Formats: sequence, structure tokens, C-alpha cells
Amino acid sequence: MSGTQQRGKRQIPIVCPGHTRPLAELQFTSITDVDPASAADEAGGTARTFLISACHDKCPMMRDGTTGDWIGTWQGHKGAVWSCRLDPKAFLAATASGDFSAKVWDAISGKELMAFPHKHIVKVVDFSPDSKRLATGGHEGLLRIYDLANPQAQPLAMAQSSDKKITITKLSWLDDNTVLAAGADGNIRFWDVSSASADGALSLSQTLTVNAEVRDMELSLPTNGKTMLTVAHGTTVSFFDLTDGPGKLLHAHKMPIHFRDEGGATLHPDGTKFVAGGSDLWVRVFDFATGEELECHKGHHGPIRCLRYAPGGKTYATGSEDGTIRIWKTDP
Repeated sequence: MSGTQQRGKRQIPIVCPGHTRPLAELQFTSITDVDPASAADEAGGTARTFLISACHDKCPMMRDGTTGDWIGTWQGHKGAVWSCRLDPKAFLAATASGDFSAKVWDAISGKELMAFPHKHIVKVVDFSPDSKRLATGGHEGLLRIYDLANPQAQPLAMAQSSDKKITITKLSWLDDNTVLAAGADGNIRFWDVSSASADGALSLSQTLTVNAEVRDMELSLPTNGKTMLTVAHGTTVSFFDLTDGPGKLLHAHKMPIHFRDEGGATLHPDGTKFVAGGSDLWVRVFDFATGEELECHKGHHGPIRCLRYAPGGKTYATGSEDGTIRIWKTDP
């Protein structure tokens, strides 16, 4: 956009090289390393944050979430990796790939533990909060739920529609029994895994609808205590409150970019602002309530493909088509 100008205090982000193709997904995970002999904090442990990245170069990576320093790479996929997630305790990692497979890894040693073949490109994976199940989805249009204690068993498999095949673009577990599946048809379906019938069919508890294919979906619990769902679609970022009962649309902000091919949005942990990026090179910060643009930063040399706030919200990371990750300060 030729009229775009740098807004907000100018900053130089941490640049994390290493990938050689466009980024596909980013995730922060924060854990506490408990040392019985330590009194580092009230819990007797030291908090540590990891940043993992999925990339079209087939090599998902783990980094220190604060410094951006490389920790390790999971090697074994033969196609682009579209999604990479750590389980809540950061013991396991899962990846989804264009080689028609999803894999589960030992996040510490990097060893491949499980491989789940699919019949088409797998676009997304996610662990249940208790780490007992893995959900996968992609171009087959099937939501699959794997029991990680019995990986040889056939997974639960649920088509998103009985009429046509609908690509699953994003997945998030709301709790141990409910998984949200976002589709290319603009619908976000809430599936009750605990309701599986003898033939494996799942109950649909509710559906949220937006006006275009869901490009990004983030489930978060801001400090205000609400369970928030952030959805990037078309030229809009929408926010749903999932705290009580059916999802309630709070805001739908029109963006100066589009999310047709790439991009996403992430909500700050305090719930007052969000970052969005997509069809151009700029990283923008917006007011949650009004949608007003607060900051605009230039640094990437390709469109923004993915972005996430770190736990605590002091920084956020962006991944681009230029193959780099950049870590920005929220308040430079």
C-alpha cells in the first residue's frame, strides 16, 4: 500500500533466520521448570517460553521465545509443514504436512514418536489440554481425533458437511472434550468429542459463521477472565466471547489488508489491542474496542503469514513469506 507510513515508536525487532521458505504458523508456549532445590519464584520454579514455527522448508523449529535463539529442528517430513504445536507441558510436539501426514515428536530429544498417514494435505494439528488427544484437519475435510495412549487405534473421523468436502484451515481445543474446527466455508464448528457414537459420529454443539474463509483462529484467555476467539477472514478480524454459552460476536473490524492467501491476527493478553498482518509487508497494531490503527511497523520483505503474542504480552512474533521470524516489543 503506497500510502502506508510507519506509525508508533520506531523499533528494530529481533530477526530470527534459519528458515528458507515462507513461514506457515507460530506458537508460543510457556512452562515452569520446577527445581525442588530452587526458590526462583513462589512456585519453586523458573518460567521459560518457547517459540515454535512451521515452514514450507519441511523443517519446523523450536526457539527460545525471549531471545529468539535456535534450540532445535524436527527433521523427517517430505513436504511443507503447515502447522506445528507443542503440548501444554512442552514434552510433545506435533506437526502437519503437505506430505499427507501428521507426526508427533519428543519435544526434548527431537525423536519421532508417531506418524499418522492421511489421504491429502494436513493443514493443522492441535493437542487437547490434557495432552491425551491430537486433532488433525486439512484438505480431506475430515476432523480426526487420535488417542495418543493408543496410537494404533483408528481415529475418530468427522466430515464437516454431509453435502460437500470442506477444507479445515484451523483447529483449537476449547477444553478436553470440545474442539473447534474452522473451515474454508467460513464456519467454525464446535465438535463434542465425548459424544462419539458407536460409529464414531460426533455431536455438533454450535457453529459460528464469518463472511469468508477462516485464515487464522486464536483461542485465548485474556487477563479480563473472558475466553476469546480471534478470527481473521477476508478483510476482517472478528472477536467472539466464548465465556458463557454460545459464542457472542463482540467486534468485527475491517482491515486495510486482506487474509485471502495468508496472514492472521493475535489478541494481546490484556485484551485491549491486537496485531494483524497479511497481504502486505506491514505489521499493524489496532485498538480492540474501536479498530483504530495504533502502530504500523516495517521490517519484513514479504507478506506476513502468521503472528502471535508471547505469554504476558511483552513481545509478539511475526513470520513472513521472506522466511524470517521477527520478535517485536509491545512497548519499545
